[in-house]
Amino acid sequence: MDMNAFFENALDGLRDAGNYRVFADLERHAGDFPRATRYRPDGETHDVTVWCSNDYLGMGQNAVVTSAMKEAIDRCGAGAGGTRNISGTNHYHVLLEKELADLHGKEAALIFTSGYVSNWAAISTLASRVPGCIVYSDGLNHASMIEGIRHSRADKRIWKHNDPEDLERKLAADDPERPKLVAFESVYSMDGDIAPIAEICDVAEKYGAMTYLDEVHAVGMYGPRGGGVAEREGLMDRLTVIEGTMGKAFGVMGGYIAASTALCDFVRSFSSGFIFTTALPPALAAGATASIQHLKGNEILRRRHKERVAKLRAKLDARSIPHMSNPSHIVPVMVGNAAKCKWISDLLLDSYGIYVQPINYPTVPVGTERLRITPTPLHSDADIDHLVGALNDLWSQCALSRAVA
Repeated sequence: MDMNAFFENALDGLRDAGNYRVFADLERHAGDFPRATRYRPDGETHDVTVWCSNDYLGMGQNAVVTSAMKEAIDRCGAGAGGTRNISGTNHYHVLLEKELADLHGKEAALIFTSGYVSNWAAISTLASRVPGCIVYSDGLNHASMIEGIRHSRADKRIWKHNDPEDLERKLAADDPERPKLVAFESVYSMDGDIAPIAEICDVAEKYGAMTYLDEVHAVGMYGPRGGGVAEREGLMDRLTVIEGTMGKAFGVMGGYIAASTALCDFVRSFSSGFIFTTALPPALAAGATASIQHLKGNEILRRRHKERVAKLRAKLDARSIPHMSNPSHIVPVMVGNAAKCKWISDLLLDSYGIYVQPINYPTVPVGTERLRITPTPLHSDADIDHLVGALNDLWSQCALSRAVA
């Protein structure tokens, strides 16, 4: 079998369907977010405004964060030097875990190299090591959660997205003596909808189930100290595990879980995804700690961010550009066609200096292709006007449907 031909044919299929991913080669401008320089394939460069970053509050450019990272490099050097067990636990890691535990009102926290790894490692360890455990997974859970469940080989039940009644039906149908873990997210990253956390906790508690909440798109963004949707709604104490990331609103890198001391120690002691990987560089841990501390006391950034989202939505409505209504900071502009979605994205980048990545299958279902726009507190009124004006032009050129008032 000609394997290269097989690979090329598979890639050609993606290109024909409009689902082939092309990475934008960007160089972010320190201290000038959301500006970046784009390096084109032909070697030319031009400035762009980034509208799809998960650095939701621009903390990756914040001097508080970058200064902490520089200081840590000067004190400790670049890498951690090993796994957490073998010389790789730096004092900055310990400080970060204490900061995260405090953020979520938990006894302890455990950090990982990414949010993907923290979900995969924690869920797979809990579900595989707790005898007879059944995992109840929301139908739209992230790939990292799904992968953790699969790797555990535990029995699983998929319940309808954000539907506590369907969750209860599935819990009620199983042996009441078996351990149970309900896994779900707070903010879902593609549609931007928010889970009914209190109702899900009600059902889980009724059946004695543990709860595992992924807050990666919410930490830093919601709650009086940036603890997420569960903090905003006063529910953190009802959740067994809260999982999050330092790579989005906190602007750095890494994932974590916050839970009881015993649970964190259990995952630390049995998870291969934790035990056998090199620890985060101390500078990343220092930057994340500084970012979390800063956002715990900075409601101004969150208020400004909320205002920017509202202004963008109002401007889109004024031009009848269809966007999915939701209560979060994520603004999905709906295109509904993979080829047109990529075409619009390419033109925005090449002709307007606007970078918004097209979101196509398999990330979202066929027919729901979209531009996932994430405003930040640092986008100006002029930035918003330029984006909406460009979308209005391209909507007309592409003969796409307008939103009905």
